[in-house]
Amino acid sequence: MKPTEMPVVQTAGLTKVFKDFWRRDRVIAVDSLNLEVRRGEVFGLLGPNGSGKSTTIKMLLGLLYPTRGRISVFGKPPTDVAVKARIGFLPEESFLYRFLNARETLDLYGRLFEQHTRQRRERIEKLLDMVGLTAEATRRIGEYSKGMARRIGLAQALINDPEFLILDEPTAGLDPIGIRQIKDVIRELSRKGKTILLSSHLLADVEDVCDRITILYGGRERSTGDITDLLSREDRTQFITDKLTPETVDTVRTLLHESAGKNILSVGAPSDRLETYFMQTIEKAEKTNARSSGARRSGALPDFLGATAPPNVIEHLVSEADRKPPPSTAELLEIRPRQEARSKSEAVIEHLTQPKPAPPERTEAQTPVVPEKQDASEADRSIIDALMQKKKDADDG
Repeated sequence: MKPTEMPVVQTAGLTKVFKDFWRRDRVIAVDSLNLEVRRGEVFGLLGPNGSGKSTTIKMLLGLLYPTRGRISVFGKPPTDVAVKARIGFLPEESFLYRFLNARETLDLYGRLFEQHTRQRRERIEKLLDMVGLTAEATRRIGEYSKGMARRIGLAQALINDPEFLILDEPTAGLDPIGIRQIKDVIRELSRKGKTILLSSHLLADVEDVCDRITILYGGRERSTGDITDLLSREDRTQFITDKLTPETVDTVRTLLHESAGKNILSVGAPSDRLETYFMQTIEKAEKTNARSSGARRSGALPDFLGATAPPNVIEHLVSEADRKPPPSTAELLEIRPRQEARSKSEAVIEHLTQPKPAPPERTEAQTPVVPEKQDASEADRSIIDALMQKKKDADDG
């Protein structure tokens, strides 16, 4: 982050107190927390159960109101709707509709972000490939294992290409393969400039992907800093060389003791991590095309994640108008009759929509005299007489 750039998240004296029925302080979940998440980093929020991690995340999302203190997300309050559109969130529990399948679930979230049909379909297929669920996309979510539900939960958190991604226990319920894939996704998103807040109990996962961390206990901040600086041992020096013979080790031990007064504390062969060995074993099994009903190996990160923002709509329309050539004479001749017809129709509409003037008041002299209603029998008799007279005149003629 540049020195003049505003942090994505900033809190000052953030406090959340839960009260009982009598409005008495019952639990201080978060106590005077000063937090800063810089743009483009992976920030780890650590602590045991009940330390205030989930409460802090809910306040950052605007789901809970703080008792005291201030919160700024992208320089605005977290309740701002425009801010929420720039955030992706994977909660600790994947609350998904059990009777929808994976494609329908992602389509639902895409509609909530008002994405048009073509964009939704493209993103859905890329995200399903990323989390390794393309082959299981037609199964209902209720039939998924917890690990598969976490995968589709991560996909829904990325459907809107968020600038700020909040992951609450993203690897909970995942097998070692899924954990490794989620960590790879987090690293790749970080390389693309995403800002990520990660809350997890698995310290090894946090150590692998986070740039900075804050450790909470009892709702208070206990330690904050760069993870490399916090974990480095300044009182130790480590050498890693090719394999040495026992005689060479004794020579080095004697040299260190005589020249610097230092002793070699331990000598041994370095070992791989269990995660590395496990992944190598699974890769060998996959090469034999062994069958598995679970999630498949994840694909590449979708290209729309981390893409540049679309241009301003007005600027785009103006630029398109500048690039469009002027109309030809034939086009002008075709346009002019349409414009004349439009002007005539507009004149008719304007005439019809004008309010009609009120009729003038009638005086007694202008009031017409309405004849009294004649008896029905007399009217019929007069009509018959008139018809008979016409017939008689016709016969005489």
